[in-house]
Amino acid sequence: MSSNRRSFIRNIALGTGALATSIGAEANDYSVPKGPKSFNMCGFAAPKLSTVRVGVVGLGQRGPGAVDRLSYIEGVEIKALCDKYADRVEKAQNILTKKGLPKAKAYSGEEGWKALCESNDIDLVYVTTPWDLHTPISVYAMNHGKHAASEVPAAKTIDECWQLVETSEKTQKHMMMLENCCYDFFELLTLNMARNGVFGELVHAEGAYIHDLTKDYLFDKDGYADMWRLKENMTRNGSLYPTHGLGPIAQCMNINRGDKFDYLISMSSNDFTMGAMANELAAKDDFFKPYANKNYRGNMNTTVVKTNYGKTLMIQHDVSTIRPYSRIHLISGTKGAAQKWPGPEKIALGHGWLKPEELKATQEKYTLPIVKHIGEIAKNVGGHGGMDFIMDWRLIDCLRNGLPLDQDVYDAASWSAVGPLSEASLKKRSSSIDVPDFTRGAWKSNKPHDLTLNGGATTGVRSLVK
Repeated sequence: MSSNRRSFIRNIALGTGALATSIGAEANDYSVPKGPKSFNMCGFAAPKLSTVRVGVVGLGQRGPGAVDRLSYIEGVEIKALCDKYADRVEKAQNILTKKGLPKAKAYSGEEGWKALCESNDIDLVYVTTPWDLHTPISVYAMNHGKHAASEVPAAKTIDECWQLVETSEKTQKHMMMLENCCYDFFELLTLNMARNGVFGELVHAEGAYIHDLTKDYLFDKDGYADMWRLKENMTRNGSLYPTHGLGPIAQCMNINRGDKFDYLISMSSNDFTMGAMANELAAKDDFFKPYANKNYRGNMNTTVVKTNYGKTLMIQHDVSTIRPYSRIHLISGTKGAAQKWPGPEKIALGHGWLKPEELKATQEKYTLPIVKHIGEIAKNVGGHGGMDFIMDWRLIDCLRNGLPLDQDVYDAASWSAVGPLSEASLKKRSSSIDVPDFTRGAWKSNKPHDLTLNGGATTGVRSLVK
């Protein structure tokens, strides 16, 4: 990618430069591939690793849980732990020592992650830091011979999406976004049903991240380090966290593997809660004064994506109003539909939802082997009801068996790209914005990923005694 193109996209995504004079010019710069594709990472299988040596970077909200889950998986050695704050590293060490596992090498400080990536005893760098470090650490890890797995979203800008794609292709190292919701039980069930044509031709799908984070997370002094997530909501406006709802439905619709995102439009409400909360807190506590009298992002964002073959996906984001948790997870086809929220989970193969006994029979028929193999253990280990452990176990099992990963770098890029592209659409009064083809045309021949274990399932689990 040319430096001019990178600069233009960076300015669009961050809102620091002038937008193009016409939406067509802006869209074309996003969507037209620049330069040859060096290597196709879809379906790529790296050499087998009998032992996967892991370094975990970021030990705040998500990192300690990852350390705990990974410690149960046979064939994993947690070799390194890193966080900006040294005390967090020590707390994570306790997770290992309580289980009789060796202490990991400790890294800390602003750039401790660089030394971790440069070390010669790591195969996989597992990134659970604030969002703005996801791409820099993943790129640095791949450039130093490591596979990378990053929390969501994998990138904040279109430029960063391309960096991930180009680096993965160049180094032939995996870059997987840790989209755990793709491994939840109903999502895996509906994916298998979609692959088997039960719903017919999928026409439309909906996903969301609706989760009130205000009191317990965004405005919690002891929540996110340096209030970084509140700052994200204070400085950006759009679908900031799209992938939990988007990832599972994108897989059902074979995005990047037979179809692709074409363009999107995005619209946000005004903010009716966050600014008021910041002002109220600042009146009582000087700590919150830097966050008062600011323009926060709109409470509800709705983004609609159209695919190359004329299908639609609707993604919603709201983390600041009082509503029950929902990721929606709705897929609709010519022969049937499924929906997870509001519960109970529902499947329709006609104009009415299946009755409980019919639903149970359908679930038994289409439950994937991966769930039968590891599902109950995953529930016992934990992590959002077990989906986090299924994700981690599957990642390790693929690396140990030399199998392609379920999510590749093109998924990481295209799902994450919805964030900055929604911001660009909002700045143009919800005009349409083209979505880049990060596969550079390979989506036409790429095959859907395989979740049938495909020769894997050889990785065991250590004792579940906590």
